[in-house]
Amino acid sequence: MDHEKYLRRCIEISEESVASGNNPFGALLVDKEGNILIESGNIEVTEKDITGHAETTVAKLAGKKYSKEFLWETTLYTTAEPCCMCTGAIYWANIGNVVYGISEKKLLELTGSNEKNPTFDVPCREIIAKGQKNIKVTGPIASPELEQAIVKPHMGFWD
Repeated sequence: MDHEKYLRRCIEISEESVASGNNPFGALLVDKEGNILIESGNIEVTEKDITGHAETTVAKLAGKKYSKEFLWETTLYTTAEPCCMCTGAIYWANIGNVVYGISEKKLLELTGSNEKNPTFDVPCREIIAKGQKNIKVTGPIASPELEQAIVKPHMGFWD
C-alpha cells in the first residue's frame, strides 16, 4: 500500500479537524484493496466526547459497520502514534494493521505539558505486546518532508 498517500489524507483530515475547532489529528481505515472506508478527525471539542480521538472514532465506526473478521484485514492510518486509549480501541475492534506518521514521543515534544492533550510516553507496540493479537504496527514512517507536514497543524496550537 502507498503509506504516504494515506498519511497525506490523514494530514488533510487533521487540518479539517483544527478548522472545525478540534485538536489536530486525523485517521482513516483502508481495506486490503486500498479503498478508504472510514475517515475521522479528532471530535473531542465539538462533540464534547472525551474519547473522541480520531483513531478511537474510526475504530468505533468500523465496529458498527464491519465484522471483526473483515476488520482484521484492514489498516488504520493516523498522523500520530495511537495513544493508550486508541490502541485499546484498535485492539478491541480487531483492526489488524496500524500505520502512523510521528511517534508518541514526538507528539509529547509538540504538546509539552498542555492540559488539552496530556500525552502518555508509551509506544503502542508495548501495549499491543501485552495482548493476545498480533497486530502489525508500522511507524513512525514519516520522511523529513512528511513529518514537517504532519507537525504543521500542531505548530502554535498547543501554546
